Amino acid sequence: MVKIRFTSALKRFFPSLTEIQTEGTTVKEVLQNIEKIHPGITTYLVDDNGRLRKHINIFVQGDLINNPETLEDTLKNDDEVLILQALSGG
Repeated sequence: MVKIRFTSALKRFFPSLTEIQTEGTTVKEVLQNIEKIHPGITTYLVDDNGRLRKHINIFVQGDLINNPETLEDTLKNDDEVLILQALSGG
């Protein structure tokens, strides 16, 4: 199982988000499983072409993923994934 954590900024848009554990061997598979638990979240995280949106960062074991265009970064059992919404403004 992979542990998924979300930042509080994302929880403003999806109040039911909690730390979860799910199956998946790639970031893409994990996002598909998160969508089953929190319908609609992937449209906020991923664009129509399946690429990570520019305002979203995903970290695996503290490292930024390498493939935001394909989301094919591999995951191992017990990895920790952090999904972060970039904040901006003035």
